[in-house]
This record gives sequence, C-alpha cells and structure tokens, in this order.
Amino acid sequence: SANLPVVLEEALEKAGRRVQDVDVFASTAGPGLVAALLVGNTAAKALALAAKKPFIAVNHLEGHMLSPFITRPQGLTPHLSLVVSGGHSLLVDVRGTGDYTLLGRSRDDAAGEAFDKVAKMLALPYPGGPEIDKLANEGDPTRFAFPRPMMHEDHLDFSFSGLKTAVLYTLPKLTPSGDPHDLDRQTMCDLCAGVRQAIIDVLLHKAMKALQKTRHKVLAVSGGVSCNSALREQLKTACERRRIELVLPPNSLTTDNAAMIAFAGLLRARHGDFSPLDTPVDPNMKLAGAQTRK
Repeated sequence: SANLPVVLEEALEKAGRRVQDVDVFASTAGPGLVAALLVGNTAAKALALAAKKPFIAVNHLEGHMLSPFITRPQGLTPHLSLVVSGGHSLLVDVRGTGDYTLLGRSRDDAAGEAFDKVAKMLALPYPGGPEIDKLANEGDPTRFAFPRPMMHEDHLDFSFSGLKTAVLYTLPKLTPSGDPHDLDRQTMCDLCAGVRQAIIDVLLHKAMKALQKTRHKVLAVSGGVSCNSALREQLKTACERRRIELVLPPNSLTTDNAAMIAFAGLLRARHGDFSPLDTPVDPNMKLAGAQTRK
C-alpha cells in the first residue's frame, strides 16, 4: 500500500502519460492471497472510478498464460499453453481470448513448488528453482534414478510430490547425518541435475502428448519455471523436431509482473469484456471461460 503510489507515479512518468490518458484499468482479482489482491484491486478500481474509465478483473493465471505473446509480432494465436509456476502446473487449449479448455493440472505439488521444496531440503537459498538450475548444469542427471510421476498415464495431469519424497529418502543414504551441508559439491550438483531432469521429462512428455491431442502447431510456455535453462533448451529441441512453433516470454516476463496483467486486460477490453466495480477478489478464482476436458 505504501509503495503503490510511488510505483504508479514512476510508471506514468516513464510512459509519458497521465492517469487521465489511460483507457482501461486492469488488476489481478485472483487466485492468490487476499491481502495482496486487495491492494492492487482496490487501487485499480479507485483509479477507474476517478478517471471514469472501465475496469477489468484479470485472472492471474490468464496473465501468465498470455504473457508469451506480449512481444510476439503476430500477437495471440490459437495454441497449447503450458503454465509452470510456483503454485500451478497447467496445460490449456487456448482458442482465443477467454476461450480456454483445461487439459491437465497439478494434483499436488506444482513444478515450481517441487523445485522450492527440494531446494529447502538441500539447504539452498529461496527461490529454489534458479539455484537448482545453476548447480544442475555441473551435475550428472543419470546418477540418481528419481521417479517420473504420472508420466505414462492416459490423462494430462501432473504430480510432483513423489519426486520430493524420493529426494527426502535419498539424503540419509548419502550422508549418515542426513544433513545436506555434509554432501560434497559434486553429489549436490548430481542431485540437482537428477531432480531437474525428472521434472523436465514429465513436463515435456505431457506437453508433446497434449500437442498431439489438440493438433496445435504453437506451444507457449510461461510462469517462473519457464526461466529454467535446460527446460528451454529441451523444449526448443522437441518443438523443432515436430515443427512446432515455441513461444517463450523473455525472462523478465516469466515471474509475476504487471505487464502480463495489463496485456490480458487489453485483450479482454478489445472483446468488450469489462467488469463491474463491485467485482470481488477471489483467492480461489477459476480461469474464466475454461472448460475441462480429459
């Protein structure tokens, strides 16, 4: 609340605009923590009311899902979306703005959550994904046989809690104390490489399977985990082999950011999809327009 006026003033100054120049105000309405949602949501509504402009409540996941197209010259096109973040792992069939079909989701830990929890077990700094990625580049991904949960089942859902448990049971076998600080550097790097590759194998397999089902020729990957260097490289290789266009956001747009919410708001505004000012925040907000298909 204290920082928001400063951020708003700086953003307008950099854009060379005044509040009155803004055509539409958009804000995240969910999912997320209520206290955090209320700050931005209330501010955007107040600005819309004062400027007499429309307001749009945006789903946080929709922002991630559409973010790869912010810098794409052709704009948004029908595609398969893979959203991999700290709280969510989703596969969505996107036919257009607001026309979404949910194909698969995480049943327990999301990919980013698995990275963070494993990093905590290994006494690595938070957020764990970048730390594991960095160490994994020096490791052998084949040294530890970690599970690939739900890899060969018919559905497109994800589960990474079993991988986290496998790491927990592996640690005492590597050092009597079970203390990750007692591990030599190479073992630590090998553990990270094994975990990273297990997660990537599942994400790649499910994404390629979903592409085959939907017959999309464009795959867009977003969320904080899409920063992972090995995931990006292996996605690129898999898509080139299948002649699929891979759309990735720049690293600056992969983690939570305001630009993706503004972009989602822009696309909804073009469809005349505005929200009443009494639209509440919803910590468990569902993806609007999303149907579920297995």
